[in-house]
Amino acid sequence: MSRILLHYVLPLVLPLTLYMSYIMYHRSRAQRAGDELPAFEKTHVFISVIAGFLLMFAGLAWFAVASGETPGEGQYQSPRYEGGKIVPHKFK
Repeated sequence: MSRILLHYVLPLVLPLTLYMSYIMYHRSRAQRAGDELPAFEKTHVFISVIAGFLLMFAGLAWFAVASGETPGEGQYQSPRYEGGKIVPHKFK
């Protein structure tokens, strides 16, 4: 579950949340000062979503490079029944 959050949800939601927080802060600041409110632009939302996809791709690429065995290395042991218990699969 944490892998799904770290590699899919967080990179997509974080840039959008940062942009929306930035706009809300500047809108409240402008409202207190009596200035014109900054616009919530759809272009910036699109850029935030694209940045999220780039972060997600970078996270998945880093996870693939930094963890696990090199392709073709290691030996797979399938699940088996030993001593009345099921032993889960693993890589040697």
